[in-house]
Amino acid sequence: MAKQLPDSRVRRRKRRSRRIIKIFMFTGLLSFILLGSAIGYFAWKLSDVAADTQESLERGGKSELRDVAVDPKHDNISVLFLGVDDREGELEGRTDAMVLATFNKDQESVRITSIPRDSLVNIPGRGEDKITHAHAFGGTELAIQTVENLFDIPVDYFVKLNFEAFVEIINALDGVQVDVPFTFSEQDSSGNHGAITIHEGIQTLNGEEALAYARMRKQDPRGDLGRGERQQQIIEAIIRKSASLSSIRNYDDVLQSVQDHMSTNLSFGNMVSLHRYASSIDDIKRLQLEGTDSYINNVYYYQLKDESKENIRQQLKAHLEVTTNTNNGVSTPPTSSASEDHPSAN
Repeated sequence: MAKQLPDSRVRRRKRRSRRIIKIFMFTGLLSFILLGSAIGYFAWKLSDVAADTQESLERGGKSELRDVAVDPKHDNISVLFLGVDDREGELEGRTDAMVLATFNKDQESVRITSIPRDSLVNIPGRGEDKITHAHAFGGTELAIQTVENLFDIPVDYFVKLNFEAFVEIINALDGVQVDVPFTFSEQDSSGNHGAITIHEGIQTLNGEEALAYARMRKQDPRGDLGRGERQQQIIEAIIRKSASLSSIRNYDDVLQSVQDHMSTNLSFGNMVSLHRYASSIDDIKRLQLEGTDSYINNVYYYQLKDESKENIRQQLKAHLEVTTNTNNGVSTPPTSSASEDHPSAN
């Protein structure tokens, strides 16, 4: 027969149990409040940053190749990432990197295409020239029109940032992991030659290293082709790493940098939708534009292969599930005067 405890001991045990339960409840409630406050603060900061980084386009809220505006919550979309070689925060001049990403909501997949900066393309209203000059000639609007013209698909959104924002975003993610094909040294963001050495193999790169990895061109035996592939690797790594807010540290600092050194037409709601989207993505494929080195009027160009352009064009259309057929106009051969219109043409 079980021994019965005195009433006083039973009462003391009950009081102890109630205290433990109260402590757990208080701790849980406090954690919930703190977590909610942190999420609320982050949302407020992100909303504030989204408002300050907004850049409106003359075309309005949708691409001219869309019948109606898209919504990342419900539609397949495209985003053009523009890396601008500008350290003053003005986000003007040539684009040092152009990467187009398409997102398919049903497949939960992404297709990423890097466009070599020296690619010879038709720039609307300017004739044929290097695609890096499109932004210098006509800003974001002309850069977007040029990419739409190249692939015959709508560019729904853009994200434009300079080197400083790029470096700080990578650092806020505690670096990104890439498989480096060979060891090389490159200048840092301040222009110090040989300041950064990146070794062959799987590496976690900090902001400065990731920038050097994405920019290096002359030491790559594959030239623009290899450079474009490395830029795609970095964008893919950012998408994967930033899918979880828990991977972001010092977000207060990075949001301030983004506020000062980035512009976009993504609204706060768009950003939230894209984050939820990114967390479910498990299929990211890189598409590579192929071409050959070419000199016209003693100026270097990367001559894109017609079959490669058409192949990627069709893949992007299928991924976005669009059927456009634009009149790309009449291309004119590049002239030396066309390149001389910009002081840093080459």
